[in-house]
Amino acid sequence: MPLEPSKQDKRPCVAIIGAGFAGLAATKNLADADADIILIDRRNHHIFQPLLYQVATAALSPAQIAQPTRLILRGQKNCTTALAEVSGIDPDKKVIYGPKGDLAYDYLIVATGATHTYFGHNEWASFAPGLKSIEDALSLRGRLLDAFEEAETSSDSDSQKALLTFVIVGGGPTGVEMAGAIAELARHTLPGEFRRIRTDSARILLIEAGPKVLAPFPSHLSQRALQDLQDLGVEVRTGQAVTNCTAEGVYIGEEFIPARTIIWSAGVKASPAAEWLKAECDRAGRVLVNPDLSLPGHDDVFVIGDTAHLTDRNGVAVPGLAPAAERQGHYVARLIESRLQNKPAPEPFAYKDYGIMATIGRGKAVGKVGSWTFTGRLAWSLWGLVHLMPLVGFRNRMMVAGDWFWAYFTKARSVRLITVKKNDSVELK
Repeated sequence: MPLEPSKQDKRPCVAIIGAGFAGLAATKNLADADADIILIDRRNHHIFQPLLYQVATAALSPAQIAQPTRLILRGQKNCTTALAEVSGIDPDKKVIYGPKGDLAYDYLIVATGATHTYFGHNEWASFAPGLKSIEDALSLRGRLLDAFEEAETSSDSDSQKALLTFVIVGGGPTGVEMAGAIAELARHTLPGEFRRIRTDSARILLIEAGPKVLAPFPSHLSQRALQDLQDLGVEVRTGQAVTNCTAEGVYIGEEFIPARTIIWSAGVKASPAAEWLKAECDRAGRVLVNPDLSLPGHDDVFVIGDTAHLTDRNGVAVPGLAPAAERQGHYVARLIESRLQNKPAPEPFAYKDYGIMATIGRGKAVGKVGSWTFTGRLAWSLWGLVHLMPLVGFRNRMMVAGDWFWAYFTKARSVRLITVKKNDSVELK
């Protein structure tokens, strides 16, 4: 790669692939290391993924949850960022391969995250998009808003019903939050703006193959979330799996539900890191790593975040959550710096559970921190605080807080723009 350190520079090179929570945490925690840090990502920005669904549902703009990576790391003089793709890694030769060239490294951190999985039905992807990037969020926002616009101009009642039917597949936090946000958009924001349709008659279905929504949460919190969703008018189907997705709708077993908007939040799979590294992985493609997050047989390669499968030193399976990814990035940075300074390595990684939270709608949320559980407005307020503080930039925190405050009292969603590429359109057949 063109940004390889100079041959005259004797400092070790630490290459980090991925500018998500894990990769960015590792990079920032190596700010004082006597090494050259090269952060590689195919996008030029860091995204706060937990709030992507609010971009997709017109509550926030992309710039409020994303920051250019170069701006974030502007003051870190030992770090260079590279906008590049990775096509392979040779851990024996210590080389990263990519279309822009190769990069030799001394230490490597792989933090390439995860993407959607359709459980062997990749043909569903075009009909049921997921939500992992700004591009995904803007595309979904266009689909959602255009569905109402198409319904307004349709003269066919069956077509109108299909256009006003929104199906979310997967009852985890993303699916629950998405279903609640769409319900609020249809029931509280849009009424009165259309003349030929009633947006509050939109049908919103949340389909979960397991026995309950929010499976990782205690049963009473899952039940509260279910009740909150139903109060918003969301139809929840549990214990039922989607068997097919088409341009016309979804199948649940033999039942066909006409729907023009399907959103996938049912599962994820890791990036191709295991394939690049020729490493052993689990069913989701996550690399099986040592207790110190290193790759077996290569103590100079570390795999962290959603790309790694780890049971920590206390026997706890580390979940694919942003706080866990950040802690892994922090730990690996400490470990590498200890080696650079010839100091004793820290103890193997241990995950501390800071709790889990999910919001259902305005003033509706559930959360668990330690043995304490929260619901309603208290949980919603805590959820807002927890999601505000990690946002990059004071300006972003203030803007998001202001938008949430305004939306709470007015029920408005001002970012309702249908944006498409030139000579393109949002297609709803």
